[in-house]
Amino acid sequence: MEFKYAGGIYLVTHEFRTGENGGASSTKRFVENHRIPLGCVHTKHMKKITLEIPDRDERGVSPVIGVILMVAITVILAAVIASFVLGFGDSVSENVQAGADISENDDGTASATWISEGNAEELNVTAAGSDAVVLDDVGQSATIELGNVTGGDTEVVDNTITVDGTGSETVQVTVTAIGSGGSKTVVAQEEVTIDDGS
Repeated sequence: MEFKYAGGIYLVTHEFRTGENGGASSTKRFVENHRIPLGCVHTKHMKKITLEIPDRDERGVSPVIGVILMVAITVILAAVIASFVLGFGDSVSENVQAGADISENDDGTASATWISEGNAEELNVTAAGSDAVVLDDVGQSATIELGNVTGGDTEVVDNTITVDGTGSETVQVTVTAIGSGGSKTVVAQEEVTIDDGS
């Protein structure tokens, strides 16, 4: 594109550089189209101003830096997400499976019985925040009863959990399956009503 000054008027012309059609400059075409004779006062004082687009090699490097930054950010995000996912996967353990039944008995007690093994190595039975009764084999059971306890709210002797109280109490019984490696899963939890038989 060229800007030319002629007699107080700026003329804007385009110069086409085509291979085979090769071109006379548009200035010449402009002059010819407007019937301005070459060499007249209007064309003598025209000044040529050219705005050139730099070659690709001369352009700035900001697009390259932008691409490098985007790639770096993508790689860092991928690394952070991968470490989170892999770390989370290691912390998730397989659920321990076992069958347990919690029921109330006619004599005012309750029992928790291991009825199917699954992949559990043992069951822990607790009631009202007591210590655990450990069941080692399928068929074993723990008994929960109401009675007098000295020095606390509960007492565990052998496979019996005694909850301190008189009359009738509702307690929560929880059965937790323990798997290999110490993984734990609650397999049964139920509120039962026990009484002291009075």
